[in-house]
Amino acid sequence: MKQASLKLKMSIQNVNIIDNNIEVQKIILRTMLLIIATLAIFYVLILGNMVFNITQRKVLEKEALVLSSEVGNLELSYLSISNKVDLTLSSSMGFKETRASFATRKSLSSIGSLSSNNNEI
Repeated sequence: MKQASLKLKMSIQNVNIIDNNIEVQKIILRTMLLIIATLAIFYVLILGNMVFNITQRKVLEKEALVLSSEVGNLELSYLSISNKVDLTLSSSMGFKETRASFATRKSLSSIGSLSSNNNEI
């Protein structure tokens, strides 16, 4: 056992590690740095877009509040004007009251009696 361990130890010391893959390691490092930089740029773009959307939402909320207030004012003015409308106002504006005429249906008895003699099988 001692001889095997000595032989292994001697063979490990005699091995010279030659690294011919320095160029491959540089390419891998550059690729990894490029990927990290690309992800950082995308992160900044997404974050900026989120901030822009938040500010736009706040502006739109303020605009909706102003429009809601304006609609309320218009409804109030509509109700006050509609309460003033009556028969005298309409006649002063040239409207005339019409006489309603309704469509009526004739009763079945006025059409004529139905005889059961015509319906024989």
